[in-house]
Amino acid sequence: MTTGDLSTLLVWGAATAFTVALIAFSTDLARIAERAQRRVPELATAGAAPARGARPATAVSGSEEQSAPGRSVRAEGIARSTTLLGLLMLFAGIVLRGIAAGRWPTANMYEFTIVGVFVAVLVLTVVQRRRIIAFVGVLVMGMAVLALVLALNAFFIQADQVQPALQSYWLIIHVGVAITATGIFTVAFAASVLQVLKSYREEAADAPAVSVGPSGEPVAASASSAATSSARRSDRFRRVVSGRRFGWLEQVPGSRELEAMSFRLNAIAFVLWTLTLIGGAIWAEHAWGRYWGWDPKEVGTFVAWVVYAAYLHARTTRGWSGRRAAYFVFVGYAVVLANFTVVNLVVTGKHSYSGV
Repeated sequence: MTTGDLSTLLVWGAATAFTVALIAFSTDLARIAERAQRRVPELATAGAAPARGARPATAVSGSEEQSAPGRSVRAEGIARSTTLLGLLMLFAGIVLRGIAAGRWPTANMYEFTIVGVFVAVLVLTVVQRRRIIAFVGVLVMGMAVLALVLALNAFFIQADQVQPALQSYWLIIHVGVAITATGIFTVAFAASVLQVLKSYREEAADAPAVSVGPSGEPVAASASSAATSSARRSDRFRRVVSGRRFGWLEQVPGSRELEAMSFRLNAIAFVLWTLTLIGGAIWAEHAWGRYWGWDPKEVGTFVAWVVYAAYLHARTTRGWSGRRAAYFVFVGYAVVLANFTVVNLVVTGKHSYSGV
């Protein structure tokens, strides 16, 4: 077995370990949801304390429930251990890939993906070192498993040397920083998704009663049809999130705390993305004799930078917060993913020589 084959085997092992972690996170989330559905209606729908004299949810035997009510300590332990095991295996696979290729292992989509997954899961582990947020774990680990399987089956190429244009220390600086930023963006995106769900549930708990017309639809005074339709969709989604099936949201941090987490992660990633843009321009001048040439990859990177810059500007200077700020995060992350997939696989440009 060659070094490259061993690297591939370790990446498959990491994908397997992350799959087990995904199942464990999902089990923990299901356990929380199950406990939430067994609470009294006041607690399940309004997030308030149980009414006086109300019977608490049925206790689960063992010290597991005493230490973490509504959670599965066993599932969380499995999730932590298999995540760490997967990180170690993936790190070893990345190192061996670099040894087999005789260079820094970030020169193609396969290597970019496995290193990006490593960074994302590492950031997830750091963020959840004190408290596991099962939904974020499910989302990030699900994306990690999907990315690794896609990399191994669609993006994989044999470890080899790269073209002369890529034989530069900028391969380490420029691409390495871009991978790190992408991994951090991934965890921030997951936190923003959870923030939006939590904010709808909090609004439902605080929302006043809505007047209902003869047809059963909420009455909106002097509102345009478009605004009324949007309000109805928002109210319908709010009612769904406030239901007992989403009772597990009571055990996650508040929407403001989740938003602050996402903001901090996005701010760090934005600085790294800025360095990616600057480093790419310098490398382009060295390789092609110009700093900017409107190459599709350059444009995609710049568009993502503009979206995240608008997000940070709107939130810090314009007072945008809550779901409006989260929607910026969704758009920015979609652009980052499109820049990695669509631009590399569909559009031809100067970056195409790096291969799949």
